[in-house]
Amino acid sequence: MAEYKHGEMDITVQTKTFEGFIKFTVWCVVVIAFLCLFLAVFAS
Repeated sequence: MAEYKHGEMDITVQTKTFEGFIKFTVWCVVVIAFLCLFLAVFAS
């Protein structure tokens, strides 16, 4: 087994995946908030 050295692992893929997840989550929250506001104003 290889010797583990802290801080030497390439995490670019994990970082891009996390950034994509955060963007997706923010967009979903914005869409849901807009939908709730739309329904509150125009639903009868």
